[in-house]
Amino acid sequence: MNINLISGCFFLSVVATALFSSCKDDHDDLVQVEKVNVTYTESTEDFPNPERGFYRYSETTASDYSVLDAPTLQSYRTLQDISSATYKVYSTLVFRYYILDNVKTTAISNTFLENIKKDMLAARTAGVKLIPRFVYTATATPGNCPEGFICPTYGDASKAIVLSHIAQLKPVLTENADVIACVQLGFIGTWGENYYSDFFGDASLNGGQNSTLTDQNWRDRVEVLKALLAAMPADRMVQVRYPQFKQRFLYGVNSPLSSSPLAETAAFGLSDDARIGFHNDCFLASANDFGTYEDYGNSTTPRTSDGQVLNTLRDYMKADSRYVVVGGETCSDDYSLNDCEPAGKAQEELAAMHFSYLNAHYNTAVNNDWQSGGCMDNIKKNLGYRFVLQSAVIPDQVVKGTTMNIVLNVKNAGYASPYNKRTAKLILRNTASGAVTAFNLATDVRKWYSGSFKVEESIKIPSDFASGDYEVLLHLPDEYASIAARPEYSIRFANNDVWEATTGYNKLNHTLKMH
Repeated sequence: MNINLISGCFFLSVVATALFSSCKDDHDDLVQVEKVNVTYTESTEDFPNPERGFYRYSETTASDYSVLDAPTLQSYRTLQDISSATYKVYSTLVFRYYILDNVKTTAISNTFLENIKKDMLAARTAGVKLIPRFVYTATATPGNCPEGFICPTYGDASKAIVLSHIAQLKPVLTENADVIACVQLGFIGTWGENYYSDFFGDASLNGGQNSTLTDQNWRDRVEVLKALLAAMPADRMVQVRYPQFKQRFLYGVNSPLSSSPLAETAAFGLSDDARIGFHNDCFLASANDFGTYEDYGNSTTPRTSDGQVLNTLRDYMKADSRYVVVGGETCSDDYSLNDCEPAGKAQEELAAMHFSYLNAHYNTAVNNDWQSGGCMDNIKKNLGYRFVLQSAVIPDQVVKGTTMNIVLNVKNAGYASPYNKRTAKLILRNTASGAVTAFNLATDVRKWYSGSFKVEESIKIPSDFASGDYEVLLHLPDEYASIAARPEYSIRFANNDVWEATTGYNKLNHTLKMH
């Protein structure tokens, strides 16, 4: 199908009468149009949508690589049982542990890099995206040490090796960014959680010196994060495990917990502060989520964990997370507040911290409680964004060479807005010929935050546009040309009788006449 693409301009305001302002300086083409109110019915259905929801877990090792299988990944887009779980999920995200177990002192092999490319191809074929995390060990070795269940040596790698590996991975990550939703920092410590580390400071009880991280520990960690940010295209975010890490990265090793969160004016840009998100791998596991909201100190300030630290870091992440990608997993069922409301606050916390995704496989004891407690259906639907068309103002007739104005009243019922750029497009499809023309809209879908809002746009119709009747549709495709035409990567609205599965368009259920 041949699709013409025409840029639109932003419509600033709607006049209370039937007249709409043109977005041109010259108002000679101001046209009078009839307001047509179109209403929509909200759907209660759960369905797959890109870059959000419960992810499927996978792992592989450098010593024994198992390549991802496209048909298996594609099956995740259908409703699937989860082992040891009482719930089923749709998944468009696949978490991928890359365990660099046999290259802790050597370069990554070309075979390993080629296998990563095969994983990316499988994801692209299947219509899903990956969340990669590169680590050196994902094994806890018990022994005679303060923590007991895991003891040194942990098995991660030196900074020099980490930086050399990131440099090797950069071409693969860059070339396949279209099917990478985001990447997690990893590399440092067991599980890549920046905690149990042989080389970057041991933040656990096994570390001694009150488990405080030194200035050099922080500088080394910052260097790794900076390298990974540079290894990814500027339009992709990197997640860190602890909010204080982002503060220390941006403001230095002495930065206070009261450091300013990301401002909306800087959000969704290409700078480092706009590209660092969070993965909380112990969501609602304890009062401070097992060290998520903790001050790890530095060479002059001891480690601190108290109510003030907790509240300050929570407030920081609550504000910052509105503009960056947040995900993670539950990890312990021993904390009562991770239950459904009113006994717990699972949904409240997911909304407050703007979660876009969670692990479908871990911890199923917690997730099963959400199923039995009655909030799992809401959580499945509301992770990330969930856009609902409420009503629209669309003209019945448009004169070629004039400006067409539309208003969409939308609700985002989800916990977050999309974190990767998408250019929204208004589609006009000729009812006789099927010819499609796409107009780029000015709105930034990443700023469609939770709650209700208006999308107001003004679109210049070319004077040579073909006359006829046109269906009006809305398209939110992926930004990457390699997958932009794939319906699996387009955002679906949560409305009845709107989604077109074959095209990835959302029907606005209105036909206008062009003359």
